[in-house]
Amino acid sequence: MTRKELPVEALVRFAVSPDGLIVPDVDARAEGRGVWITLSHEAVAEAVRKKAFARSLKSAVEVPDDLADLTKLRLEQRLLSALGMARKAGQFITGATKVRSALEANEVVALLTASDAAEDGRNKMAGTLRALNHARREQGFAGAEVPHFELLSSAQMGLALGLENVIHAALTTGAAAQSAVEKARRLAQYIAPAKDETTDRAAVNGVLLSAEHDERR
Repeated sequence: MTRKELPVEALVRFAVSPDGLIVPDVDARAEGRGVWITLSHEAVAEAVRKKAFARSLKSAVEVPDDLADLTKLRLEQRLLSALGMARKAGQFITGATKVRSALEANEVVALLTASDAAEDGRNKMAGTLRALNHARREQGFAGAEVPHFELLSSAQMGLALGLENVIHAALTTGAAAQSAVEKARRLAQYIAPAKDETTDRAAVNGVLLSAEHDERR
C-alpha cells in the first residue's frame, strides 16, 4: 500500500474532542492534533472499519460508527451556510426564469439544481448550461467551465435559506459565491464514487496524512 501525499484540498480533517471523541473538522480549525483522510465517504467509512484513527494517533479514541455520514452532514451544513452568505451578498438567485436569464447573460459561476427536481426541468436547465459552456469554449474564454451541482434537496435549500420551492438556483460573481462554489466542490468530491483509474487505491482505503504534515498539531 502506497503512502502517497495528497494536497489539503483532497483531504478532510478530523479532530479529537476533549472527551476523546473523533469529530469531523471540515474547516480544519480545531486546536490539537488532527487526522487527515482522503475527502471521500468511502475512505472515511473504511478508516472507521480499519480503526485507522487509533493507529494514527497511537492512543485510544472513540469513533462514531456513522462518522462518514456525519462528515457528509457537516459538509452539507457548510455549503448551506455559504449559500446563505451568498444570498445576503446578492450573489445567489433562484427561479427557473431568473437562472436561465443569468446563464444566457454569462453571469453565473455555478448552477445548482435540487436533487429532487423534475427530470424535464433539470434537462432544460442543463441544456442551457451546456450551450453556455460551449460558447465559452468557442470564444476562447479563459477559465474553467461553469459547474453544475445536484447535491441538496429542494427542502434542504428552502429550509436553510428561508425560501420555498428552491429547485433551480445559481451563484453569480463575487467572493461569497466563490466560497460557496468551493464548498460545493468539496461535498461533490466527498460523495462521488471512487474510480480506480483516477484515485490512488491506498488513499481510498483510508491512508492518513502523516502527523508531521498536520499544521494544527
